[in-house]
Amino acid sequence: MALRGVKVVELAGLAPGPFCGMVLADFGAQVVRVDRPGAVGDVSRLSRGKRSLAVDLKRPRGAALVRRLCARADVLLEPFRHGVMEKLQLGPETLQKENPRLIYARLSGFGQSGRLATVAGHDINYLALSGVLSRLGRSGENPSPPLNLLADFGGGGLMCALGIVMALFERTRSGKGQVIDASMVEGAAYLSSFLWKTQNLGLWDQPRGKNLLDGGAPFYTTYRTADGEFMAVGALEPQFYKLLVKGLGLESENLPPQMSVAEWPEMRKKFAAAFARKTKAEWCRVFDRTDACVTPVLTFEEVAHHPHNKERGSFVTDGEQGVSPRPAPLLSGTPALPSLERDPLIGEHTEEVLREFGFSQEEIDQLYSDKVIVGNKLRASL
Repeated sequence: MALRGVKVVELAGLAPGPFCGMVLADFGAQVVRVDRPGAVGDVSRLSRGKRSLAVDLKRPRGAALVRRLCARADVLLEPFRHGVMEKLQLGPETLQKENPRLIYARLSGFGQSGRLATVAGHDINYLALSGVLSRLGRSGENPSPPLNLLADFGGGGLMCALGIVMALFERTRSGKGQVIDASMVEGAAYLSSFLWKTQNLGLWDQPRGKNLLDGGAPFYTTYRTADGEFMAVGALEPQFYKLLVKGLGLESENLPPQMSVAEWPEMRKKFAAAFARKTKAEWCRVFDRTDACVTPVLTFEEVAHHPHNKERGSFVTDGEQGVSPRPAPLLSGTPALPSLERDPLIGEHTEEVLREFGFSQEEIDQLYSDKVIVGNKLRASL
């Protein structure tokens, strides 16, 4: 795989950090998750392909253990607010002095500088500060975030993974690591570059929820079907819009011009009435494999069984029969091969990892005795 041989030390966190580490693991990196003893595990369920080492970082010898791991690692991924790692004597100056090739990835909400660097927050706060949240939501309603996907996972975890891969590539030329300051605020803002770059094109002149691409256009929105399900419509271009109107059984001459914004509410009523006459399955048969840009809104229960997704193998089933998306994008020569094993238990690989990083059995036994590390091996019941 593309990241084969890359050693990553991931300090356990919530959502964005585990996702970033999972992306690296899916594409071949050897990811060791450093967990807190007594923790319940990765509540985000994003530990596919990782191994778990349980270490008490509040003990000086625990922090020293992680320093020793980082001396042999390629990447350190840490999810804390500014200053936390420095208090543990695990800041980039310390670790990169011992390992100049180390890529030190810092994934946080507000970044490593600025007045909010030490303040708590969540996806909705980062999205709000990025400006993106002001653009999201229906007309006349409060701004509404699309779950916690944009800042946590898009602007956070994925941007950080991109930064790590770029730093790994640059290291092939310089031989040196660097520090990555991945701010979820800035990552979410960067994702919205299209909105910034098109402000003078008239795409966002109307209030929120009344523009071409934010649900305002009747040909770029969703509609309820006769069985209470939904269809998604994205017929922007005139030729696609024409096919939409034809599929709905409407006549163009009985509709206002497509781009007559003032008459969009009336057009929406006619489209809604048409969609309400058939079930989702019936509309699928009408629009399947046409260029009308009309697709069913699939539930999580339906999506893996959709013919297109099945033909591409877009979803995988793990050993516990859990379904999840296959890693993307597809690489023709070195495709990702996600692990289908269960997620690791807290401390399941403690001894295994420490031996790989050069710890002797005597050292490991002493760390156990001093309660610096914890193990958790499954034992068969016979």
